[in-house]
Amino acid sequence: MPQQPAPTTAATSEDPGAGGFSDDTRPVPRDRGPIGPDAPPPPATAAAAPAESPVQAPSEAPAATDDTPAPDPVHDTVALTGGPAGTQTTQPVETAPAPEAPPAPETPGAPETPPAADASDTVILDGAAVPADAPPAAQPPATQPPAAQPPAPPVPPTGPAGDGSGGPGGQVPGPRRSFWRRPAVLAPVGLLAVLGAAYGVDLLVAGGDVPRHTVVAGVDIGGLSPAAAADALEQDLAPRVAADHVVVADDVEATLSPAAAGITLDVDATVDAADDQPLNPWTRLVSLFSDREVAPVMTGEETSLAAQVDTIATQVDRAPVEAGITLEGTTPSLVEPVDGRTLDREGAATAITEALATGGDPATPIELPVDVEPVRVDTEEAQRVLDETVTPALAAPVTVTSQDGATSVEIPVEAIAASLTFTPQDSGELAVAVDPAALQTAMAEEFTAFGTPAQDARFEVAGGAVQVVPSVDGTGVDPAALAGQLLEVLPDPAPRSVTAELGPVPAELTTEEAEALGIREEVSSFTTTTTNNASGTNIRVVAQEVDGALVLPGETFSLNTYTGPRGTAQGYVPANVISGGELSTAVGGGISQFATTMFNAVFFGGLEDVYHKPHSFYISRYPAGREATVYEGQIDLQWRNDTDTGIYVDTQWTPGASGGSITVTFYGTKRYEVEAIEGPRTNYRAPAVQERVDDGDCIPQSGVQGFDVTVTRVFRDLQSGAEIRRETFETTYAAEAVIRCIAPPAEEPAPPAPDGGTPPAEPTA
Repeated sequence: MPQQPAPTTAATSEDPGAGGFSDDTRPVPRDRGPIGPDAPPPPATAAAAPAESPVQAPSEAPAATDDTPAPDPVHDTVALTGGPAGTQTTQPVETAPAPEAPPAPETPGAPETPPAADASDTVILDGAAVPADAPPAAQPPATQPPAAQPPAPPVPPTGPAGDGSGGPGGQVPGPRRSFWRRPAVLAPVGLLAVLGAAYGVDLLVAGGDVPRHTVVAGVDIGGLSPAAAADALEQDLAPRVAADHVVVADDVEATLSPAAAGITLDVDATVDAADDQPLNPWTRLVSLFSDREVAPVMTGEETSLAAQVDTIATQVDRAPVEAGITLEGTTPSLVEPVDGRTLDREGAATAITEALATGGDPATPIELPVDVEPVRVDTEEAQRVLDETVTPALAAPVTVTSQDGATSVEIPVEAIAASLTFTPQDSGELAVAVDPAALQTAMAEEFTAFGTPAQDARFEVAGGAVQVVPSVDGTGVDPAALAGQLLEVLPDPAPRSVTAELGPVPAELTTEEAEALGIREEVSSFTTTTTNNASGTNIRVVAQEVDGALVLPGETFSLNTYTGPRGTAQGYVPANVISGGELSTAVGGGISQFATTMFNAVFFGGLEDVYHKPHSFYISRYPAGREATVYEGQIDLQWRNDTDTGIYVDTQWTPGASGGSITVTFYGTKRYEVEAIEGPRTNYRAPAVQERVDDGDCIPQSGVQGFDVTVTRVFRDLQSGAEIRRETFETTYAAEAVIRCIAPPAEEPAPPAPDGGTPPAEPTA
């Protein structure tokens, strides 16, 4: 919009002003259009004031202050400095916008024409004064364009066009903003300030509560106080952890008692782990949209858990059953192969701990890992042996005739069946053989027709001393040679016969060989007692089987291998056993006492302990850290005769009014004086308390503390007593739980009929 005309003051030549020259200041609108010969004529302007007009003295300019606003470089009229004091004020000229003129063509060699001055710029005149008699500048006619002015030198741009920073098409540079006040800086700073304030408020509001959306094994405790979170865990999670859980290993299903395994939920430690407010801003932001999972803290007692796993393993572990043939009397039958399996103890403990930590449903089975051992002999191979060898072997007896034909003995089918053996081979074959000892036992009386059987040398203990009973050579049939002959004719059809080679039959252990074994004195002896009659029966039976065992130098003795099966057929009876930390009954209970007695004989005899497993729970009638348990087919007692002489095992069972005592004595050549040093009992563990519904099998327990103990075996020289070496045995006992047997809940009475009468009878098929 054009400005209003301002009053015009003319300067006369008689009063050129203090500066000695005249000036003509004329404000020009910014968008004035092109300048030059091709520019359209400007509109007519008012006539200049006559020279005779009085000159108005300029008023004194006020002193500049800090509050004085900066001049507007576009619209303000800027006075020229250095001119006369009295200047002529002119009116602004309204100029219609004109189209931009095309640029003039460049002439080679012509001097560069500077651009025209911008009327909106402030121009400072300096130099010589204008003479006093110089005529005032004449106003151009209204119909003529202004005279061409020499172009002003270009002003270097200081910013992009149109940004007001002085660039082409921009404004005259004004005061520059501070760096921190620019929008590109203020926006991020403001955002960070807002986020920081929000972070602080969020952290302040959370305070000491559990962080929001915190979940422990499915229990949401987010936003609760530590006390409320502990109550929630005690109510919703602890019962699920403590409840009995079902475990499954292959096709075996068993029950796990977390309390007996020493696994409980540590509520306070879990809350401590969950109530720390995260300080990471990103973590706090993410927690607005997702749950924060915190694992519960479980207290575990490795020994108790291992005892529970071992109990489960007794039901899972089994040796591979090769395809074979079993004989019931003279009736053969095929044995189907069954892969062996072993519970992965370490993996099972991990699976149990992880499952309990999730707080899952106790009824959901916990899968335990099992290692499988495949069989070598398949059913097809066993069927081949049955058809080609066993069936014809048991079809008829075999006649044994002396070389001169004067004596003959018939081997019946029963004796053949009793002496047949079947041995799986790594190649997958099922090898058939005749056992000479079994054949001799089955035909002992009949073979006397050919002569007298041989007798091995043996040892007898009398009055605390051991002596050798000499061997006796025999005459007649050699069972070993006859076994080989018999095997060759078994597949043949009846009638079948073999010719026996008669002659002297030497003893397997001669008198000279027995005396060379150096079995001449007591090496060690140990005694334990029991007050249980059933256990005493089993101890007596196993003692009779082991009595007289001879372990040659370098041999390893295995209790399970030496005794074989320990079932009712061998004379064993049900007795108390500890299974999974609880008392129960099983056939053969009490054998562990015999194993403990033998282990101590090994300990004090200075013999090598190959393998022994202490009980999981301490039994007061045994020496702490010097005891062993066994379980048929799984847990064994093994020791090696690492001496240069033989070891003869003598067992003595002494019955008592209730139970009795068992003594195991080793005879041989004594090498060391052995001392046992029992260390202090440490790391005591309190037993858990459990209640069991008495369904007829519940046996109450008073509970026993668990602890750790180290026993040192010191070997000393027999003559000097000087210490030769030491050996330590470290044992960890789990706490045996307190078992309280409670009566089963009473059955609720049947609800009465709606009319108060007798309920209708159940429909029958």
